[in-house]
Amino acid sequence: MTDYPMPPDWVRRALLEGQVIPAHPLALDDRGRFDERRFRALTRYYHAAGSGGIAVAVHTTQFAIREPHHGLLEPVLRLAAETMSELDAPGRKLLRIAGVVGQTPRAVPEARLARRYGYHAGLLSLAAFPDADVDTLIRHCETVAREIPLVGFYLQPAVGGRALPVAFWRRFAEIPNVAAIKIAPFNRYQTFDVVRAVAEVGRADEIALYTGNDDHIILDLLSSYEIETPTGPVRTGMTGGLLGHWACWTRTAVEHLNRCKQVRSAGVVEADLPVLANQVTDANAAFFDAANGFAGVIPGIHEVLRRQGLLESIRCLDPRETLSPGQAEEIDRVYRAYPHLNDDRFVAEHLAEWLG
Repeated sequence: MTDYPMPPDWVRRALLEGQVIPAHPLALDDRGRFDERRFRALTRYYHAAGSGGIAVAVHTTQFAIREPHHGLLEPVLRLAAETMSELDAPGRKLLRIAGVVGQTPRAVPEARLARRYGYHAGLLSLAAFPDADVDTLIRHCETVAREIPLVGFYLQPAVGGRALPVAFWRRFAEIPNVAAIKIAPFNRYQTFDVVRAVAEVGRADEIALYTGNDDHIILDLLSSYEIETPTGPVRTGMTGGLLGHWACWTRTAVEHLNRCKQVRSAGVVEADLPVLANQVTDANAAFFDAANGFAGVIPGIHEVLRRQGLLESIRCLDPRETLSPGQAEEIDRVYRAYPHLNDDRFVAEHLAEWLG
């Protein structure tokens, strides 16, 4: 146990309570240069919108920040950490989660870098191990866990993830400093595997489950599970979300999470919530470019933020990564269809302040 740095008690409590944790996009100008002013503005927006934490250097931030010719991993981690430190106040601190990727020789330095900048946990991607067996995966996870507490990550195969059996999740959940798991396979069966594994190893009260299923957000937050275990039935569910979708329209996401918490506490699902769930999924399909196999997922998020004035450009590090044909029209459509989902007025009221 002493070999593993443990998350502070307040971090565990906050995760278990359930938070909105947006995945922080990268901000670039029209020439492809890091736009520090607008990156800071995004961080301030997420805080003001009521987020409980922010995930940085993750898929939405673009994995290519790590490429030597961009050299943006440390600047991005540093700037986000500095901005969050400025925003932290007594009684309200942001959870800081940093993406950690690659095989072990790469992931360990990334974990050390994140911890140096004050990140509370590393969101550990296993995409670099497409064919590895469970023993190999667990050795890697345990090695990284000796550098920083972990948030597990079940990433959907469509964007580089891999299938992970319930046997892996049981063993992963036994690593002492696992604080949470982001469940994002976009698959009901695989989602259940993670919930079941955490319950079966007796850690449902210690490891927070977070939806990353951007296609199923509201229903994930409303769902309860009863898992049979050797010590009896365990009831559990997802307490919050760590989502690329929540990188925009974040103020509304906070309202949705708070309402889902109230409904789960009361035990009665109001009739409009399944309708809302499908509206959010439809909006996500437009933002994430589901019609084109998620080719425009990051530019789609950028486009919403650009329309709100938070970003200057939708440009990605790879200039070929842009909106798919018809994607802008799909974003137009969901704006018209679901005006209650956007937070444009909130952003407009505070944009000058965040950019200042």
